Amino acid sequence: MNDGEGGVSRSGLIARISRMLFGNPIDRDELLEQVREAHDQDVVDDELLKMVEGVFRIGDTLVREVMVPRSKMVVLAREDSLEAMLDSAIESAHSRFPVIGDDRDEVVGIVLAKDLLPYLRQNAEPLVLRDILREVTFVPESKRLDTMLQEFQRNRNHMAIVVDEYGGVAGLVTIEDAIEEIVGEIEDEHDPDAEMFIEPLDNGGFEVDALTTVDEFNEFFASDLDDGEFETVGGMVAQAFGRVPEVADEITLQGFKFRVLQADERRIDSFEVEPTAE
Repeated sequence: MNDGEGGVSRSGLIARISRMLFGNPIDRDELLEQVREAHDQDVVDDELLKMVEGVFRIGDTLVREVMVPRSKMVVLAREDSLEAMLDSAIESAHSRFPVIGDDRDEVVGIVLAKDLLPYLRQNAEPLVLRDILREVTFVPESKRLDTMLQEFQRNRNHMAIVVDEYGGVAGLVTIEDAIEEIVGEIEDEHDPDAEMFIEPLDNGGFEVDALTTVDEFNEFFASDLDDGEFETVGGMVAQAFGRVPEVADEITLQGFKFRVLQADERRIDSFEVEPTAE
């Protein structure tokens, strides 16, 4: 059956794609074009097209683009008590946690929440952290996501610590982060219905996460901030300061007063934001 004058039958499209997949190697752009043509002809559905595009996309994606940044990492400290570790596990609903030593750049291992549970039993032996620590994998920010996913599969890892060019911790990446680039967002029962980056405060201001995009900020406040070369509010404000600001530093920018609520020596975590009279 022909799908119209000049069209291609579904069986013909399938045959062409099969030849490209299992025949001689071809240019990947041509293959993707054929899959999109198959989608237009209703041979390939929306979800399959997105997955194929995602498979191609991860080959051009670097770990730094999908990692959880250092400021957002939920970590356990080597000196934490069992109670403190369990509190972190319950509050975050995560299943794996980096364990840090004297500072956040010293990651000594990974703890699985399930490995803490036996120590809750009556008459259980005291927790000796080194007995349950899992080996930590370090990857550079510039690593390609497809290569990292292959290594996750080969080594049966689910989490890696991302380091910058100086060896400092830049963030973490999980196998879920990689898979989501292919299949889209994976939500579970612990995921909020919508991640909130801007929240009202009792004093009339707003707490704004530094990772909020300028577009999201403008949409929420009905404003028209000019982001310049930066995608996030944190990057834009840091550029205006000309340095990484400290907690309580303030700056007025394009009709808004930004007061730093949380920050470390490398990056801003959140602001208190108030519209000004400008």
